[in-house]
Amino acid sequence: MTLKQTLGSLLAAGIASTMLSGTAIAADMTLKLGHLANEQNPWHLAAVKFGEELAALTDGRIEVQVFPNESLGKEIDLINGMQLGTVDMTISGESLQNWAPMAALLAVPYAYKSLEHMDATAGGEIGDQIKAQIIEKVQVRPIAYFARGPRNLTSNEPYVTPDDLNGLKMRVPNVPLFVDVWKSLGAQPTPMAFSEVFTSLQNGTIGAQENPLALIRSANFNEVQSHVNMTEHVRSWIYMVLAESTWQKLSAEDQAAVMQAAATAQAYERVLFEESLAADRAYLEEKGMTFVEVDGAAYAAKAKDAVLANVSDEIKPIVEQLFAE
Repeated sequence: MTLKQTLGSLLAAGIASTMLSGTAIAADMTLKLGHLANEQNPWHLAAVKFGEELAALTDGRIEVQVFPNESLGKEIDLINGMQLGTVDMTISGESLQNWAPMAALLAVPYAYKSLEHMDATAGGEIGDQIKAQIIEKVQVRPIAYFARGPRNLTSNEPYVTPDDLNGLKMRVPNVPLFVDVWKSLGAQPTPMAFSEVFTSLQNGTIGAQENPLALIRSANFNEVQSHVNMTEHVRSWIYMVLAESTWQKLSAEDQAAVMQAAATAQAYERVLFEESLAADRAYLEEKGMTFVEVDGAAYAAKAKDAVLANVSDEIKPIVEQLFAE
């Protein structure tokens, strides 16, 4: 194997070191980045890209080791580790609301009408407020964000408007906000473990469920559901975060390099994200599923009161603003 091939293999594994003349030279700083996704997930690939870019920008002085599949620990454990200084980075979303209430804005049903609307929020003044609170309350610093696939309703007939739901028995995660929103839309939501959903759809205990396309595909719901109703009722994003204690150790030059590498990783992940959405839809259509365009405005209007009743007083004015945009 050539030196270039060896380096490529090490980079892909997230354990690259700068090598010259066949001799490994230790980096000045090694950042440990743990996350829950697998090696094929765009988040992982973007994390590896971040490490490659940062190594290039710092001439190998800063190395990033990426640990997928919770191999460095579960999400909350990693955040705790970042606060203690034993972990440098992770990828986290609305779990951050355990410390920073504004992080709940990352995944509010019907708050974002489109990917562009979500981008404008995450990258704008509201996003800046969320990030500032996360830095203050959690002691981790968001340096990039990745979009998550919107959640859609699968069923065995189309549900173009919420009036069509009319008592539909459906599975939802055990999240009070989700339960109340689907009740307000006219369905009969039933919290259920994800592992039980396929069998429950198969035997008719429930008639529908809701999840992103990637999960609909990986769970083979196309075998027991014929329609994907494009409700897109939850759009959300997730942050790549760096421990604030690690950030403060960096020189201004290296902080700039981190943010430049993070911006590159964010753009790279977006390309992968959009490709995966298109591929998942094509796969499900090929397997016979029909995609249904729904009256999103009608769904959002009917869900609004339930959403506002379930969010904290701190973020309620912002959620009202997002609904009005």
